[in-house]
Amino acid sequence: MSDPALLLYPDPRLRLVAAPVEHFDDELEGSVRDLEAVMRAVSALGLTLPHIGRLQRVVILRMEPGDPITRYVNPEIVWASPEFAPQTEGSVSMPGIMDVVERAVAVRVRYRDLSGAVHEEAAEGFRAACLQHEIDQLDGIFWIERLSRLRRDRAIKRFAKLRRAEG
Repeated sequence: MSDPALLLYPDPRLRLVAAPVEHFDDELEGSVRDLEAVMRAVSALGLTLPHIGRLQRVVILRMEPGDPITRYVNPEIVWASPEFAPQTEGSVSMPGIMDVVERAVAVRVRYRDLSGAVHEEAAEGFRAACLQHEIDQLDGIFWIERLSRLRRDRAIKRFAKLRRAEG
């Protein structure tokens, strides 16, 4: 495998649906190690294999630097609260841009670990929003798709301006 590189918006691969992981093997563990290296390099809270161009359903999450990384293979939201709350979101694939997205305040996620064992996790608040954000990415939904058309267009224009300013 080549060195992993973070995809940046508007890379079309960020809009592709990731395939379920079927083999819990050394190749999967290697992909997750690559993803964790990119996570540390870009200081992300959460990241998916599609963020580095590998279309498999894997999310990693670390809420604070120094916290252990949680690995979610084939995660799915099996319950979401009917209550929604605003959360400020952004993406390392669109650095410098943040906006407010409405997310369910609590979720229950079923996933597998790297050995294939099934787990469930209940999350609320910011962690629930992070899980929803990353699972959206696995489904080919880049976070700005959750914004109104006007706010999405503004975010895209701001990002284009930032990219031009970087030269």
